[in-house]
Amino acid sequence: MSYRMEFRAHWRPLLAATVGMSLGLALNHYVMSLFAPAIIAEFGWSRAQYALIGIAPFVTMFFIPLAGRFTDRVGPRIAATVGFVSLPLGYLALSFMNGSFYLFLAILIVKATFGTLTTTMVFARVVVERFDRARGIGLSIVMSGAPLVAAVAVPFVAEIIADYGWRNGFRALGLLSILGGVITVILLGRGKGAAPVVSERHVAYSRNDVVQLFRSPLFLLTIGGMLLVNVPQLLVASQLKLVLAENGASGAAATGIIALYAGGVAVGRFISGLALDRIAVHKVAIFALGLPALGLAALASPFDAVWLLGGSVLLMALAQGAEGDIGAYLVSRKFALRNYSLILSFLTVSLTLGAATGPLILSYTLRLADRYDSFLLISAGATLVGAVLFYLTGKHPGEREVAPALGRPALA
Repeated sequence: MSYRMEFRAHWRPLLAATVGMSLGLALNHYVMSLFAPAIIAEFGWSRAQYALIGIAPFVTMFFIPLAGRFTDRVGPRIAATVGFVSLPLGYLALSFMNGSFYLFLAILIVKATFGTLTTTMVFARVVVERFDRARGIGLSIVMSGAPLVAAVAVPFVAEIIADYGWRNGFRALGLLSILGGVITVILLGRGKGAAPVVSERHVAYSRNDVVQLFRSPLFLLTIGGMLLVNVPQLLVASQLKLVLAENGASGAAATGIIALYAGGVAVGRFISGLALDRIAVHKVAIFALGLPALGLAALASPFDAVWLLGGSVLLMALAQGAEGDIGAYLVSRKFALRNYSLILSFLTVSLTLGAATGPLILSYTLRLADRYDSFLLISAGATLVGAVLFYLTGKHPGEREVAPALGRPALA
């Protein structure tokens, strides 16, 4: 099937996956900070106490592989149904909170655990089962949904909180997730183009299979690379304006550069998607994930021209947009699709660990010297090594490459 024909044949599941990603748990990342001032003011929590919600991802990451295995067993449609039933209930529970911080934290953890079934491990599978020639750009489209929807949803939710209170803000998010769930499940139904083109009978990994997976050089290179390229994630999530100010950027210049970063993420995602459909994944990885090391090193340099700062941040943005596409695409090409979501879930755990390592390194380096230079250089080194690890995956044939050569089905 040609590149264009794949889109014509499978636009329904592609739209379903995009809507699911856009209105699923990923939207949470962009809107939760809007609730903080109102909730803290009403319940009298301290900012330090509220910051403890950051531990939620590290609790839920232990359940991510279970969600991946569940998706492989029942398929994306049932998995997404469970996720989209749970997510609105979580938002509804948040809207009835009584002021107990630990109840708040518990609701967030449960919501995130089941909400994982509305994330990449479910919806990337929808794409890789149906797209081959256009798989890279298909993944890019799906993963671009959440930030694009967030651009509209953030001011909408902020206005509801300001005019009607934070409780109604959570209820509005619940309604949005219900809408997203209904559209997603309907479009993933049994209509024309809904059935997977690439389908492998599910054979669950045994304990021995998982042990062998973690002994595989290909798998270790992949999760190691994902961990290292995410070490600087905290920098762009919460510290970027401070880094730019340390480099002499004015408030207006820093704001403009941060806006450039947001646009760069979207551009990087689409460029990487197009490249993945035409160039070997390990070659795309060394370029897309290696260039940000130059940006991080430039930010650590004594040069502070605005064009240099903007260019450095743009290089970092390209990687932030590309890493998810590259990881999801590499797993689909190198490993058997029957356990795709489980293997992708291990990459998600690796990403989380990488993002958790960054704050520890930053805290330590800031205590040694109250500047960001050391962290920037460490991050540059980690990013470069991570990109090299991804590149080295090209030297290791995967299950989907070895099995056809042996004349037998790919091993699970």
